[in-house]
Amino acid sequence: MAAGKKAKNVGKTVKGKTEEVTGKALGNERMEMKGRADQIKGDAKQTAQKAKDTLKH
Repeated sequence: MAAGKKAKNVGKTVKGKTEEVTGKALGNERMEMKGRADQIKGDAKQTAQKAKDTLKH
């Protein structure tokens, strides 16, 4: 997996987790849901990238 893409996907997942926790702490459901969505996007992109790498080898 390209290091840059991996870092970007992990960063999106971490950002999402941070946003979710902040949303919970503040009682902001919208922020919490946006954080969860970012986590899912980051995980999905990372899974897709891993699948592409597996097929290349």
